[in-house]
Amino acid sequence: MPTGETVVVQGGARVVRGPGARPARWLPLLWLGLLALAAATADLLPLAEHHDPSRTLAVPAYTGPDLLSAHPLGTDSLSLDVLARCVYGARVSLLTAGLAVSISVLAGGAIGVLAGYFRRLETPIGVLTDSFLAFPGILLLISVTAILGWPGSVHEAVLKTGLGLAVVGTPIVVRLARAHTVRVVRRDHVFASRAMGSPDGRIIRRDILPMVAPPVLSYSFVLLALLIVAEGALSYIGLGLSQPEPTWGNMIAQGGLSDLRDHPSLVLIPGAFLFLTVLSLNALGELLQKRYEQPDVV
Repeated sequence: MPTGETVVVQGGARVVRGPGARPARWLPLLWLGLLALAAATADLLPLAEHHDPSRTLAVPAYTGPDLLSAHPLGTDSLSLDVLARCVYGARVSLLTAGLAVSISVLAGGAIGVLAGYFRRLETPIGVLTDSFLAFPGILLLISVTAILGWPGSVHEAVLKTGLGLAVVGTPIVVRLARAHTVRVVRRDHVFASRAMGSPDGRIIRRDILPMVAPPVLSYSFVLLALLIVAEGALSYIGLGLSQPEPTWGNMIAQGGLSDLRDHPSLVLIPGAFLFLTVLSLNALGELLQKRYEQPDVV
């Protein structure tokens, strides 16, 4: 722990305070906030054409980045604006991964808590979870995507790809929630509640969830980063949203090796958006995990 930081126990979780709020730690929040704001208001921003090549016939293709021009990050092979495509691609990636994480945390968290509290459920849920985790994540994701079908629009891509990513993410959250629940169940206040005759539902709601939720929600930012990469990988190999609708993955795939050699910005710019977003989410998740680190059970 950095010098000068203090630890305060709130609700059974250790909350780190002190110089952890230094400005450098706000940079991930700044990037994520600006990206989310731009993606949410993309239709209102003065962005150039990102979708229809018929509207860019008079625009030169393969223009390089020029911050003072009408296309600050240049144009691609179809004369579409790279900045606009990155912003609209962020909307697809954030919505898809956000839906997947929401389902994973709600469903996986509930199942994990039940498995950790009711020991008779631990074995069947553990076997089912381990069965999903035994498959390589990308193969499981490709299989689910093939079953759900090819997305033909942005809405279908968010729903179908989001559900596919949720299948991959839910078992991870189940394992995490179960592990934390097993630790919390051993605490004195849970034994006291049982001794006083409190029903199981009340114990789970009042004594366990408040202590399990913070670490699970903290990890959700790391999971969000992983699923954004997975969504990009699906789009890159052609199983996600296809052109001309932009995603970071299909923009990188569109660049290809020839454009990487002759016009590297077409690959590096969406790659930079993806890299900065994943890096920021990981940093934010690690910071929250440290702030809400559960003390060891004695």
